[in-house]
Amino acid sequence: MEHKHHNHTHKDQNQGHENQHEAHDHHDHHAHMIEDFKKRFWISLVITIPIVVLAPMIQELLGYELRFNGDRYVQFVLSSIIFFYGGWPFLTGLAEEVRKKAPGMMTLIALAISVAYFYSSAVVFGLEGKIFFWELASLIVIMLLGHWIEMKSVMGASNALQELAKMMPSTARRINENGEHEDVSITELKSNDIILVRPGEKVPADGMVLEGESHVNESMLTGESKPVAKKKDNQVIGGSVNDNGTLKIKVKHTGEDSYLSKVIVMVKEAQKTKSKTQNLADKAAAWLFYIALGAGITTLIVWLSLGKDFEYALERMVTVMIISCPHALGLAVPLVVAISTAVSAKNGLLIRNRTAFENARKITAIIFDKTGTLTKGEFGVTRFKSVNNELTDNELLQIAASIENSSEHPIAAGIVRKAKSEELNLDEVHNFQNITGKGIKATLNNKQIKVVSPGMLKEQGINSPSDVFKTEDETVVFVLIDDQLAGFIALADEIRAESKSAIETLKARGIKVLMATGDNQQVAKAVSTQLSLDDFYAEVLPEDKQRIIKELQEKGEFVAMTGDGVNDAPALAQANVGIAVGSGTDVAAETADIVLVNSNPKDITNLILFGTATYKKMMQNLWWAAGYNIVAVPLAAGVLAGVGIILSPAIGAVLMSLSTVIVALNAQLLKKQIKN
Repeated sequence: MEHKHHNHTHKDQNQGHENQHEAHDHHDHHAHMIEDFKKRFWISLVITIPIVVLAPMIQELLGYELRFNGDRYVQFVLSSIIFFYGGWPFLTGLAEEVRKKAPGMMTLIALAISVAYFYSSAVVFGLEGKIFFWELASLIVIMLLGHWIEMKSVMGASNALQELAKMMPSTARRINENGEHEDVSITELKSNDIILVRPGEKVPADGMVLEGESHVNESMLTGESKPVAKKKDNQVIGGSVNDNGTLKIKVKHTGEDSYLSKVIVMVKEAQKTKSKTQNLADKAAAWLFYIALGAGITTLIVWLSLGKDFEYALERMVTVMIISCPHALGLAVPLVVAISTAVSAKNGLLIRNRTAFENARKITAIIFDKTGTLTKGEFGVTRFKSVNNELTDNELLQIAASIENSSEHPIAAGIVRKAKSEELNLDEVHNFQNITGKGIKATLNNKQIKVVSPGMLKEQGINSPSDVFKTEDETVVFVLIDDQLAGFIALADEIRAESKSAIETLKARGIKVLMATGDNQQVAKAVSTQLSLDDFYAEVLPEDKQRIIKELQEKGEFVAMTGDGVNDAPALAQANVGIAVGSGTDVAAETADIVLVNSNPKDITNLILFGTATYKKMMQNLWWAAGYNIVAVPLAAGVLAGVGIILSPAIGAVLMSLSTVIVALNAQLLKKQIKN
């Protein structure tokens, strides 16, 4: 049995390493691609300069002459380098799109540059006609620039699996058979091993408490805002943070059986199945590809049938097919993306997935995680009141904070934080003691002060005031001075000030607002009521959040999910638009499509407005780029040849440049639009 188990553990370790390597390789691949496009762009740009200078059409337009024997062969050699080096990503992209039977931008570019290159090469070696090497070179350079801008402006592949793996500590303190402590790699841990976890350390594996008492912060894993008290026989989750006591834990799950590994698998699956929406430029390019092919073949057939010689008909066909791939199309979307990404970042939005950002305008339902998103994710004092006529409310808070300052409990931190925000000075206390599970006590100014739970108050035979328990989401502690009730302090995971107005704005736009939280029913209900949510789900596990989103999607909803914890990662990956709040874990941020830097729910409203404005600007630019085609393609084909109007390549070049300038200027207007 031991041998069998060891093999299983070894397999689990390999699985974990595979997840890390996959994510790491994906990230490196994306960075390499950006660098590759940048290098190809600069080299191609340098080679393009002499091609443009030697182009007869450019010489004609600018009124100079630079001819010498063999100048066409120089253009041919330089253009061959650009075609095979600069154009290589588009040629391989063509093969990929044809294999998938989904022609897009790569197919359109590859068609245009291939037609330009092979036709012009044929002209160099004897065919009657014009050479289009400068169009070929400039098209490749602009398209490389567009792709480079685009890839730089949106962050690359998700590192979610890497980030999840980072949540686990690398070593564990194992207790061997002789009772001695030894530091071992977590990959060496097996089921039934005994480990020791000290205050402030991460729990290295799922397990059960054998000895000790503590509070464990599981908020990043389960969404439970309140650190959970742990004692003998309680379960603990690998990756959670031990708070204030030392725990002896018996290991239950390691490797792929662990809670965290199961979350990794869910993220992986959701990312695989998430629909890869074709972006706008690809859709436009697909149409233009069919138009280019159809118009080119039609042009050739019509001119031949009208009795023109083959060389003339072929030149018209080539002109049409080159013009059908507008340079402006290569910049129409990337420029808007680059500007909207930069401006959005200044406004607290980091866009990781462009398509999801464009699709923000389609959102019909949004699911908020509670802890750290709608709420602050930390205990804050909501009310405090003195019932002792000799003490003001602030004096009560000052006394409580003075003795709580010696405690590491989350409630203590909330009380101390409140006192400091009220600028109260904390006094030195003596004889500080924990009353296990019931409160704390200490001596202050020769008086015994206790801060105790409602249970401890009952034990002391003291009745609590009638106005103490107001809402179900509050935790109340009582302050006793020499065993006399002095007052009470109520605490809760505070709702963010911005949450209410953000939700009102979303609902005004007809978006359903829901909440899914790992917290208990009472707390969830209280938050839902306070914020007037459409619905809420309480005590949900990571797979539940993912399931809720799937169910909404099956009903036809376009779902956005907002969260910050590891428990939100699968749901963020599943949602049509995954939004992580920046104060949360790297895991949530890496799985999401968009990150809210300031953790402000109001930024979600801005996100939808930005997404809508960006989409409109992209559509305008695509119409400008396509508009050039609507005019240029029929004229290049010779539709008006009967009345003496036929588009020369030189005029085509002017129109092309004008279209590119308009698209670039229009993209710049987005800055003003977003600021307004």
